[in-house]
Amino acid sequence: MDSDLVLVIGVVAVFLAIPSLIAAFSESRPPRMAITLFLVGGAMILIAAAMRPSGYRPDEVPGAFVRVIGRIVN
Repeated sequence: MDSDLVLVIGVVAVFLAIPSLIAAFSESRPPRMAITLFLVGGAMILIAAAMRPSGYRPDEVPGAFVRVIGRIVN
């Protein structure tokens, strides 16, 4: 698996944790799914950074999204 793909999946998982967290708090239930998504997404981001020798700078993340979407479209 490519490090760009792992990074993109991790970032998407972390962003999906936000609505889940808000929904859990608004319904007064424990945010189990939000915490799980956040942990899995964070772990995937760390794995992607470890897979790439130079790591990822914040300005390289949009380029990773473009490369992954480009591979999916092609």
